[in-house]
Amino acid sequence: MTNHELPDLTRDEILRYSRHLVLPQIGVDGQRKLKAARVLLVGAGGLGSPIALYLAAAGVGHLGLVDPDVVSISNLQRQVLHGTSEVGEPKVLSGKRRLLDINPTVDVAVYLEPFTSENAGRIAADYHLIIDGTDNFPARYLINDVCLRLGIPFVYGGIFRMEGQVSLFAAEDGPCYRCVFPSPPSPENVLTCEEAGVLGVIPGTIGTLQATVAIQWILGQESPLRGALLVYDATRMNFETIHVSRDPKCATCSGDPSKIELIDYAGFCGVSIEEPELALPTEAQIEPVELKARMDAGTAPPVFDIRPSPAWEIFRFEGAVHTSRDALLERAVSLGKEAEFVVVCKIGRRSARVVEELRHRGFSRVRNLRGGLAAWVRDVDPDAPIY
Repeated sequence: MTNHELPDLTRDEILRYSRHLVLPQIGVDGQRKLKAARVLLVGAGGLGSPIALYLAAAGVGHLGLVDPDVVSISNLQRQVLHGTSEVGEPKVLSGKRRLLDINPTVDVAVYLEPFTSENAGRIAADYHLIIDGTDNFPARYLINDVCLRLGIPFVYGGIFRMEGQVSLFAAEDGPCYRCVFPSPPSPENVLTCEEAGVLGVIPGTIGTLQATVAIQWILGQESPLRGALLVYDATRMNFETIHVSRDPKCATCSGDPSKIELIDYAGFCGVSIEEPELALPTEAQIEPVELKARMDAGTAPPVFDIRPSPAWEIFRFEGAVHTSRDALLERAVSLGKEAEFVVVCKIGRRSARVVEELRHRGFSRVRNLRGGLAAWVRDVDPDAPIY
């Protein structure tokens, strides 16, 4: 889009963006580029909150929000796009209301649906840039593929506990996400924010950096993160830039982009986007109510809780032995393959993987607490603390 085709600024917009207009790096034409920009934000949570807030405030003319989730009280420690009064409301609707309150001149489209291979092309087709606010592996690989097919870049952001990463992928002559991360980590090494925890300000730091990268790209400025991964460690208050390059043998970006097939990467990443537990056979699982009945009867098998230590301190499961995944795999040898015992985690996903591995090794009587402690609180002990 040439400068004469860019939308003009109204008198009110000139006042609203006056601090931008006097910046040599933006000016009037730069603000008109922001007004003309169409940015799709996948995820309206921890990362999506600061991204959406600052892009709306900056005057990005059209924002799309994709998120199937609703606001929960545990979100509010970091998801500053939402408030207590929005608990239970779809995040995209809560987010749109907040963004329009910040800047009513911005057009906000909402997509109350998961970002999948079925709808990704339809949703993304009308945008100039995609920003990853999901912080999950299947979505990142799908976003990468969609961007390559459409010939648009995406701004990557990732967070974990006290750390974060930012980069610009699929930009002209730059690497794509698969060039740098050709395959995801093994499922047993993947912890969600729910399981691992995250310092509330980390998404704010990383999301604000993502918004900065997006604005640079919209303005036509060269981004120092095209071909680089910025890594932030809040514990040491340290930023490190790692050079990354395009892989000429990359399975995704080295070929014809029109032939890239959009798929759902749940299987590739070893996680499910719909069901948090593995499809274990019935005999390999125990329901919370059944375990409680056996506890009351004095016939309960040993229970091993593999949650991280901070989670164990929040709520200690009655009669359980706290251990780690690796320690349990070693301890199982001394218990014997005929021993009956139950493995527990927060939502039943990581424990299910441990049970699957043990059963593969011949421990035929090990069982997973279906739904984990979340299901225990729901079905057995509603007064127990949930986190």
